[in-house]
Amino acid sequence: MDYNKLAELLFPRIDKSPEYYQKKFPERNLPDGAMVTRLGPSPTGFIHLGNLYGAFVDERLAHQSNGTFYLRIEDTDEKRYVEGAVETIITSLRFFGINFDEGALLNGEKGNYGPYFQSNRGKIYQCFAKELVKKGLAYPCFLTEAELSEIRKSQESAKETTGIYGKYAEKSRNLSYEDIESNIKNNKPYVVRLKSSGNHNMPSEKIRHIEIDDAIRGKLSMPENNQDVIILKANGIPTYHFAHVIDDHFMRTTHVVRGEEWLMSLPIHVELFEKLGFEIPVYCHTAQLLKLDNGNKRKLSKRKDPELSLDYYRQEGYHPQAVKEYLLTILNSNFEEWRIANPDASIDDFKFTTEKMSSGGALFDLNKLNDISKDVLVKIPAEELYSFLLNWAKEFRPEILSLIENNKEYVTKILDLGRNGKKPRKDLIYAKQIFDFISYFFDDYFIIKDSIPKEVNDEDAAEILRRYLASYNHSDDQSQWFDKIRSIAEEMGYASKPKDFKKNPDQYKGHVGHVSTVIRIAIMGRTQSPDVWEIQQILGEKRTRERLEIMIK
Repeated sequence: MDYNKLAELLFPRIDKSPEYYQKKFPERNLPDGAMVTRLGPSPTGFIHLGNLYGAFVDERLAHQSNGTFYLRIEDTDEKRYVEGAVETIITSLRFFGINFDEGALLNGEKGNYGPYFQSNRGKIYQCFAKELVKKGLAYPCFLTEAELSEIRKSQESAKETTGIYGKYAEKSRNLSYEDIESNIKNNKPYVVRLKSSGNHNMPSEKIRHIEIDDAIRGKLSMPENNQDVIILKANGIPTYHFAHVIDDHFMRTTHVVRGEEWLMSLPIHVELFEKLGFEIPVYCHTAQLLKLDNGNKRKLSKRKDPELSLDYYRQEGYHPQAVKEYLLTILNSNFEEWRIANPDASIDDFKFTTEKMSSGGALFDLNKLNDISKDVLVKIPAEELYSFLLNWAKEFRPEILSLIENNKEYVTKILDLGRNGKKPRKDLIYAKQIFDFISYFFDDYFIIKDSIPKEVNDEDAAEILRRYLASYNHSDDQSQWFDKIRSIAEEMGYASKPKDFKKNPDQYKGHVGHVSTVIRIAIMGRTQSPDVWEIQQILGEKRTRERLEIMIK
């Protein structure tokens, strides 16, 4: 077979040489040790936590080493393409502080190693498919869907590995030039397959194993690829296997971060790198994101778990800083220890390493995210939290926007409530919860949610509020204010200290805490809230008196 002649027959319009692309995309001029990483999502309209998880690793590795982090859009599957998906990817990741140095943008591209949309790189892929054909390392395959189906049925019946290899590949591998030329003239569809060096008939103990040093999992050893995988589809579009090998080489990627589901494909990728004569990048296969479900661990599911979608965190109003802080706890095993030692340090000061990443399943826990979010938000200034809440309302709760936008000083005071001192309150978690938590400050959203304590009957409750209202002086300091509540409690037969009631329950109706709870419910509508005196100072005298009067009636 004259492979040069075959290559020209298959790719008559490809006139650029591999050397041309090697010169066009030279080694990057970066400091020693600098890493080049990439995120390569498909524009399917769904961007999920796994994308952010991987992107965070990519971004940290690149920027900690003074390297480059770029965005490549893997849009070769036209059937899965969703209009507007690229914008969703970029804006969603930008919200979480993931910014790219180069690659696809909202309005084009940035960088010298593009195109960054795979759909615009067809000639590059075909150049190297042509080169493999020239070397006798790839060939056209004219097997029809019916023939492929028949082969699969035969393999499944014989309990053999499915695919095109060994005897199943011989028909296509052994076609003469004349047969191929005739098929093409007759417009018979074909794909281009890699001619694998693996021997499927070799005894298992003699099969060559590939060895790769994975930056997360250490040394990996697995049997070499023996499948004649497709590298170009019938429409000339490359498969993921082929496209990513060429793109990672010519975009000069040094580290490839991807999920462990790609481990099965690693032998194919290694063989492609070897046959193309390219240096293999450092692979970093991350652990799958899992969750506990009835005591069992399982993969996060698009159908079952809304928290898999990044939209979930934006709609709920999680602060990006909290999400990133939580992700670091499951990405690096030493992060929590570092955070304890450096409670006020920026997250960017933490030295992220692949060595501290787990190769087992990474357990995602929404409750832990909420706990971390409380710790993060309590350190964010109230003015900044106000802006965050305002922007969230603009996008997701327009009906409350005017309340927040027209009452900046009022809302800022509310958000700062109880956050000072040695033991600040950690009540705020995410924007939706924040508004629900502070909604009683707004008359239109004020409702009585909780019941008065069982130790206080209805008549006593009304009397407590009447006496409280009669003695109320908005200028009282906190000590004066509580002394009046204690006096009301004592006068009405309630213990002035909870411990006295606990010690002698038969001598009292209840204690001062029960009395103050009645007042709390009248003003806030709930039994749990920050300090009542501070709340009254923010509500103002007029609103405070009005709520007491309404409750008495």
